[in-house]
Amino acid sequence: MTSPEAPGLRERKKADTRAAIQRHALRLFREQGYDATSIEQIAQAADVSHRTVFRYFPTKEALVTLDDYDTLIAAAYAAQPAELGPVTALRNALRAVLTGVTDADIAAKRERQALVLSVPSLWAASLANITRTKQTLTDLVAARLDRPPYDDRVRAVSGAVFGILLSTWLDWAHDPGMDAPASLDRALAHLESSLNQDHPGSSGLG
Repeated sequence: MTSPEAPGLRERKKADTRAAIQRHALRLFREQGYDATSIEQIAQAADVSHRTVFRYFPTKEALVTLDDYDTLIAAAYAAQPAELGPVTALRNALRAVLTGVTDADIAAKRERQALVLSVPSLWAASLANITRTKQTLTDLVAARLDRPPYDDRVRAVSGAVFGILLSTWLDWAHDPGMDAPASLDRALAHLESSLNQDHPGSSGLG
């Protein structure tokens, strides 16, 4: 008889394998350089086959650019109380996601950001992720304001949040000592306060 926990166990094993592959890839990139590291070396270090690496990461660039943060943030955002405005809901969601990851995960994310900025092919590959994150934020804000994604108010709010996110990650890539989650939270708090001042008595934007 199949254990009811089997599907969950399989998913955890997949997640562990994926994390191990990416962890070994980042170590080799750090030690040898991105261009000098082959998929074969990464597979050997992670004790998996060449084919397994590509099962989890379709390209070499994806070993650096791919993560689950957009999905995690969207889920945390959906869990926020309906009466909260989009900025407050996004701030809470980001705080929930980033406080739920380990220090090692945070360090790995910063390392990946630094790699993206230092390797031209990675920067080009990351543009699709950046565009997807921007669209995700736009859709989340639009849903909470009950307005279409092309609405000016939706664009203003989602664009402001996206700009803060991008600016924080770029600064973080150049400053290893920066507490990026805390800096991000403070910047969003300023945006939240500014929007509430512009619309006193309303929680629709903040």
